[in-house]
Amino acid sequence: MRTLRSYLAREVAVSTSLVFLALLLLFAFFDLVEQMKDLGRGGYQLRHILLHVLLSAPNHVYELFPIAALIGTLFTLAQLVASSEYTVMRSSGVSLQRMVGAIAVVGTVFGILTFAVGEFVAPPAEQFAQRLRSQAISGIVAQEFRSGLWIKDGTSFVNVLEVTPEGGLKGVRIYEFDGDYRLRMLRRAEGAEYEGNNQWLMSSVAQTNFDQLTTRVSFRDFVQWQSVLEPALLNVLLVKPEKMSAFSLYSYSQHLKENRQKALRYEIALWTKLLYPVAVLVMMVLALPFAYFQSRQGGVGAKIFAGIMIGLAFHFLNRLLGHLGLLNDWPPFASAVTPTLLFLTLAVGMMWWQERR
Repeated sequence: MRTLRSYLAREVAVSTSLVFLALLLLFAFFDLVEQMKDLGRGGYQLRHILLHVLLSAPNHVYELFPIAALIGTLFTLAQLVASSEYTVMRSSGVSLQRMVGAIAVVGTVFGILTFAVGEFVAPPAEQFAQRLRSQAISGIVAQEFRSGLWIKDGTSFVNVLEVTPEGGLKGVRIYEFDGDYRLRMLRRAEGAEYEGNNQWLMSSVAQTNFDQLTTRVSFRDFVQWQSVLEPALLNVLLVKPEKMSAFSLYSYSQHLKENRQKALRYEIALWTKLLYPVAVLVMMVLALPFAYFQSRQGGVGAKIFAGIMIGLAFHFLNRLLGHLGLLNDWPPFASAVTPTLLFLTLAVGMMWWQERR
């Protein structure tokens, strides 16, 4: 059995690596085409585009792991079925449970790699890619912390607590410095709405002016604010919850709860992040009965195509239930675990049906 596990692990690893390479090249090409539209905008040059594409690769690796593992395992098992090696293994006394166990060992390793990439590699690479792009295009340097988004805009530092889905701002603080880096003015606003042409209308504004000897505080209902920021750029600067690390998601969701703010989106993303490595294992187990299913009615190519469809179905179902859970206030764990449970049930059902035959 040890020889069989080693053989299956080697074949599945080779096939999955080839699938990964093909998928990564495909998605890198799509990223390159997308980024080329901004070539020459501001200081955004070809070297920035290539680096941005390279930094986006770890996130693609994380997202594509279940699909690549499914297709790679399907290809390997379909080849074994076509060459009658699978039949010989089963005739030699290797039960379906042992085959599942052999694949589960490889799937566990893949799951650990998925979590490692999604937790330690993809999030910082994605943040750096976004900062690189925004700084090259507009000269803005930004970083997101627990206290919100911090942006350097000329001689000012802007802190935004929250960006609304409509593109508005909540909890805006602007620290304006003079040429000698002395704090000249501080503005606090409850909110800000974009009016176009880099103009924002801030509401409920408290402004503090710092002179050499005195400090003056004034309050206004509305103040015009001229800035190079615009809603589209802010949406790019903010890291989506789905691309944050599990630790960051947990920390930020706790921060929102402490401030009595809704944290459902971040909690769903957290559970999805934790359960995603398990999905890799489920996809590989699903490949076992599917590869043998109707072996005479479809070749390797047909099974690979079916594997792509199954992988895409899982990917879109995962996102769909995440959005539905957010809209309907479903429990975060239920929204995240449902797609994996559905495909696990499908895998167990197909294996049970195959054994009955």
